Order: sequence, then structure tokens, then C-alpha cells
Amino acid sequence: MLHHIEIWVPDLERATVSFGWLLEALGHTPFQSWGNGRSWRLGATYLVVEQSPTLTAGEHDRCRPGLNHLAFHVEDPGTVDALVAEAPQHGWSLMFPDRHPHAGGEQTYAAYLENTDGFEVELVAIDASGRD
Repeated sequence: MLHHIEIWVPDLERATVSFGWLLEALGHTPFQSWGNGRSWRLGATYLVVEQSPTLTAGEHDRCRPGLNHLAFHVEDPGTVDALVAEAPQHGWSLMFPDRHPHAGGEQTYAAYLENTDGFEVELVAIDASGRD
């Protein structure tokens, strides 16, 4: 089982707005808070966003080696649609709008969102491709 994920961000306030809204909408609860970071927990697993003073770059590039995106199970297609509708108010934009909600294939009902800092999340309601 996954223990935690830590994402270093260039701006803690922006990350708290975007990731905090999304994680809480998906059932996570605020867990930890300190000067440079915040975390949210669901069960035994938590996700951390931290603005580390030792960052070596000012932006995230999901196309470079490292984290490309995080994918979350979502209850149903209606929940995906509701999250997509509200996402722009929290710093997220819909990726691949011309193929939404089947950008992952015809058997997948999902949304791909990118926040202001270039982090991508996938919200998956239905995936009959055998991936999960």
C-alpha cells in the first residue's frame, strides 16, 4: 500500500488552492500543515505539497523524467462532470477538451486536468481497458 506522495511545488498558496480543493472533493481531509507545506489524508495514505527551499527549478514539466500525473478513482461520470465544471475556479484547466471525456479511449470516462503550475491529474470514473 502506498504510504505517501510528496510533490514539491513552486508556490505553496497556489498548490494549496488547487490540490486542497481537489483532494477534499475526493474525500481526503487536511492532515498536516507547516510553514512550507500541507498534506491531506485518505485512509492510511496522504499527499503532501511542499515549497522546499532547496528547489532547483521554478516550474514542473510533466514531460521530463519524473512524475507525469496522478490518477484518482472517481465515483461516477456525474462526479467527473461536476469536478470538471468547478475546476477552473480552483486553478485547474481541462486538457484535451476535444476528446473529453474519452481522451483515454472510448471505454474510459475520465477527465485530465492541469493546474497553473503544470501538474496533471486524471479523474477516472470508468475504465474498462483493464488498466485498473
